[in-house]
Amino acid sequence: MANLLYLVHRLPYPPNKGDKVRSYHLLRHLLRQHRVFLGTFIDDPDDEQHLPTLKALCPDLHVERIQPRLAKVKSLGGLLRGEALTLAYYRSAGMQRWVDKVAASHELQASVVFSSAMAPYAQSLAPEVPMLVDFVDVDSAKWTQYAPAHRWPLSSLYRREGAQLLAYERAVAAQSRRSFFVTPNETALFVSQAPECADVVQSISNGVDADFFEPDPVRVNPFASGEQAVVFTGAMDYWPNIDGVSWFVADMLPRLRAQWPRARFYIVGRSPSPQVLALAGEHVVVTGTVPDVRPYLQHASAVVAPLRVARGIQNKILEAMAMGQPVVTVPSCAEAIGATSAQGLLQADSPEAFVQALRPLMDDAAHAQALGREARQFVLAGYSWHAHLSGIDACLADAAPKALAHA
Repeated sequence: MANLLYLVHRLPYPPNKGDKVRSYHLLRHLLRQHRVFLGTFIDDPDDEQHLPTLKALCPDLHVERIQPRLAKVKSLGGLLRGEALTLAYYRSAGMQRWVDKVAASHELQASVVFSSAMAPYAQSLAPEVPMLVDFVDVDSAKWTQYAPAHRWPLSSLYRREGAQLLAYERAVAAQSRRSFFVTPNETALFVSQAPECADVVQSISNGVDADFFEPDPVRVNPFASGEQAVVFTGAMDYWPNIDGVSWFVADMLPRLRAQWPRARFYIVGRSPSPQVLALAGEHVVVTGTVPDVRPYLQHASAVVAPLRVARGIQNKILEAMAMGQPVVTVPSCAEAIGATSAQGLLQADSPEAFVQALRPLMDDAAHAQALGREARQFVLAGYSWHAHLSGIDACLADAAPKALAHA
């Protein structure tokens, strides 16, 4: 059993949003064979109640609190230092002291970094402690993609962040023993921008807990009798989700209502932004945090993921498919997962195409259920967390072969 340092930019529990789903399952995978020293940040006071769960899993847990508004102000110092603002946002002397203390008190065999923002803490230990980095997505490309959707000065700031973060991502990958991205497309994108790192990057896909996300015939229907609920799930303070539901309400929902007057759009997810809250009305429900997203998925007439600005594999899509629901999404999200329309993942790249794709689901419940069964079978066959995350095991053994030989 080896000692691993695991650094995560957001408390990896509960697994209730995309990055936390992956970071939590990676933690559980590492704990199968190793002792894991976890350093992380909390940016949501509601997460404080879950600290005992993680303390029970790890021999040492260090948590730094972030107040997002103050952290954003602090990150502006990156403009003067010529660095990515993301790095300043997560810079903490307390976290660095804890990392140094763990390294001095325990013989660490490797560090595992989740998100490039946490890499500076592991870089201070390298090369004596080999570093493995889960970038998940090419975050620099995400910032660059945000720019055209915003006006100056945000557009300029986002382009700058994309360029600065890419330079940092390249430096981190070059120093890492191995780096990971969530899809082959994300890996190829990074290699195209950092060709010098081609030999140290690989893909490790997301998975889904299909035992948890499973239809249950006794699960209570949260929708009003007679309405046709079209559902979107996700953290609603996240810009790609905000953009997606705003697009759907403005351009798709009126077309849906014209053909299916009982259609109602449900935006299900934590921390809705003011822009999302403003969408609520007679035909749009913004739920905020719900105790369990599964009833909304199971009893929906249709599930959509209209994500114009998104990268990698979307957990929200895998979860809906595991719940036996076909999903209508944009081509880039469908291609990342790899399912076909016959397997319950339908593609649409325009408002008209979304309505057309939704038509058989809204008109024929039996057809939708049959596609949903195919969707669940696709997830069961290809998206096991353990099967995908086992890809890191060989990399850990390669990083510190002597120490991990008996793990």
